Amino acid sequence: MEKFNTHFLMSHEEVKEYVTQKLNLFSADAELEIKEVGDGNINYVFIVEEIATKKSVVVKQADVLLRSSGRPLDINRNKIEADILKIQYDLVPEFIPEIYHYDEKMAALTMEDISIYKNLRYELEEKRTFPKLADEISTFLVETLLSTTDLVWDRKDKKTQVKNFVNIDMCDISEDLVFTEPYNDYKKQNIIIEENQSFVETFIYHNEALLAEVATLRNNYMNNAQALVHGDLHSGSIFVNQDGMKVIDPEFAFYGPMGYDIGNVIGNLFFPLAKNEFFDQDATFSEWLMATIEAIYNQVNEKMVKAYEEKVTLSIYQTDAFKTKFIKDIMADTLGYAGTEIIRRVIGDSKVKEVSNAPLGQERVAMERCLLKLGIDLILHRNEFRSGEELVRAFKLAKA
Repeated sequence: MEKFNTHFLMSHEEVKEYVTQKLNLFSADAELEIKEVGDGNINYVFIVEEIATKKSVVVKQADVLLRSSGRPLDINRNKIEADILKIQYDLVPEFIPEIYHYDEKMAALTMEDISIYKNLRYELEEKRTFPKLADEISTFLVETLLSTTDLVWDRKDKKTQVKNFVNIDMCDISEDLVFTEPYNDYKKQNIIIEENQSFVETFIYHNEALLAEVATLRNNYMNNAQALVHGDLHSGSIFVNQDGMKVIDPEFAFYGPMGYDIGNVIGNLFFPLAKNEFFDQDATFSEWLMATIEAIYNQVNEKMVKAYEEKVTLSIYQTDAFKTKFIKDIMADTLGYAGTEIIRRVIGDSKVKEVSNAPLGQERVAMERCLLKLGIDLILHRNEFRSGEELVRAFKLAKA
């Protein structure tokens, strides 16, 4: 249709016209319910459901401006998202929504509706537990990351993908929000409660050892095109139920260090743990979270070893010394990036609900300091940890 040959931001009625007349996913006379459910700051997300049959799809459209501030953004990010979802669907279809159509002119991605799964962050707020989570997310991480490296993928194809996934605007956001602003507040946008101002100045802003290691992690993030990473794999990008899991929203995808995705997953599980330990004190929930953190770290390590032996065939990469160092470096990166994720979500301007919604008072002060001490520890000593149990022990020490 000529109407959809040039990008514009669709209304509910135009979404209905788009899925019926442009994509022919529903008959023209179908009675459709359209709901805009995007709770983020970057895209517009519509669930389209046919009332009679309950058939449904999701249409995710990118705009040229950030929803909150009006900051210009390249709408090519939606194509990047569509491309990585297709790659990951081929690798682990059980964990990725199916892609039905990508419209480059409209920057609109139409895909499977996964409403039977729920946002993991909100589920953890309700203290719901998911026994399969550690096994499934560790499998997802190992399969999607190792398979897209030069060690496994054809090197010419991989280089082409590196070029295709140059994601300048979205990486620029992370380079600032994750690796720069929390350590010098150069934009004056950090949000720090008054009781922790001095603590942050001493242990973050003026911690030369920490700043040097964050610089190393930032440089690695920007220059190590190791694997195709999701780029924003927090608990809000993971949808779960008791039967399975889906990973969504990879608009920050690019070729970067494998540990960045793994560290984001692990780092974000410490927020509900800290909230529970300092405020709610549900022992069963804490035990499950600690066991899950331990298991994710340990299972990623174990599954990476096994997948490496199965997937990596080039003889130069099959020496034990190289394999051991390769995986050890990934796990060290994992903890470093878990640390940067924890710190930026506590003092940066893009917080998590577990922190921002926590009541002010001594418990909030103590919780934030615990998380910051943990983040610093993970960054500074990332090469020294050997197990998930040591990782949980570090949290307990930071809490003491």
